[in-house]
Amino acid sequence: MEIRRSIAEAKEIFYRLHRHPELSGQEFKTTEYIKQVLSDNDIPVYPLSLNTGLVAHLGCGKPVVAFRCDIDALPMTEESGLAYASEYPGRMHACGHDFHTASLLGIALTLRNCLPLQGTVKLIFQPEEENMAGARQVLQTGILDDVEVIFGLHCCAAYPKGTVISRPGFMNGAVDEFHIDFYGNGAHACRPHQSADPIIMIASFVQEAQTIVSRNTAPFHPVVVGITRIGSGTAKNIIPETGFVEGTVRSLYPEDRRMIKERIFCLAGGIAANYGGKADIGFVEGPPATNNEASWVALAEKIADEQGLPFTKAPDSLSGEDFAFYQQKIPGAFIQIGTGIGPMMHNPAFRADPDTLNDAIPFGVALVKAALVALR
Repeated sequence: MEIRRSIAEAKEIFYRLHRHPELSGQEFKTTEYIKQVLSDNDIPVYPLSLNTGLVAHLGCGKPVVAFRCDIDALPMTEESGLAYASEYPGRMHACGHDFHTASLLGIALTLRNCLPLQGTVKLIFQPEEENMAGARQVLQTGILDDVEVIFGLHCCAAYPKGTVISRPGFMNGAVDEFHIDFYGNGAHACRPHQSADPIIMIASFVQEAQTIVSRNTAPFHPVVVGITRIGSGTAKNIIPETGFVEGTVRSLYPEDRRMIKERIFCLAGGIAANYGGKADIGFVEGPPATNNEASWVALAEKIADEQGLPFTKAPDSLSGEDFAFYQQKIPGAFIQIGTGIGPMMHNPAFRADPDTLNDAIPFGVALVKAALVALR
């Protein structure tokens, strides 16, 4: 009876959150709403110096288990046609963070009725996942220093409702970004010999950057060096003075990540110099690859089987996930749950079926309880 009540309340929470999305770093009302739900159910919140987001807790003593959800939305206008669609043009929960938050609140409400627990559960309502900043903010507070295992749950529109998806080892890729400004000398298009053409520099870099994958990376190591945006010039008869190129890097292995950064700097600087110019290179390191502990994935599979939920090994992916920052310090597992096959995340038509909460919440509760027992 108690878990059915928690699920029903979680569905109402989901509808409200979906109608009122907030972007990364602006999740003020979302944070206050989560605090109110927790306060109404006597679930304490740690007094942390976070602008948005929060960490709550249940139980006491060791062992200590953490469960994380993310709370921010995307800058997209919703086209789902749902009766409870976003009320704000240009803001939408297109990655299911409302579903994640409702799931964790449902887990919290259920665990509240299971006290005393055999240890402590820390409930992370993380801000700013979409800009890859939130996990580091939470870690910097030190509130997770005593955590022995951490779990993250994410919806997935590629599988039927209730399917549990995970895998040991790498599950998501490391994500880095670069922006390179090439500087040359402008000239009239009829006098190219008087120029140092940044367009030539860009064209050469686009070609040479692909050799990082084909000639510098081990053949069995997944790597992407993607050139996704270039720009230069103002008129057809003018060789411009400057141009830029932007892109993304995806990888799994730390040694590949370091090598790719070095090669981008080397190639851009060398190409610019060869054509009489220079390059200003900006490189932003995002999250590393998620790296699941095999024993905790095995536990998730066991719980799925006990709950009557199908379990499948996650496919290869180089998508990014800042849950990986937690895994640099804390062993654990990132787990997905199918919410019905349909438009994928980051699509304006995306929808997560709230009936999946019927599976996600009992699964999460059982996983936390089993982890506390396993750690004793």
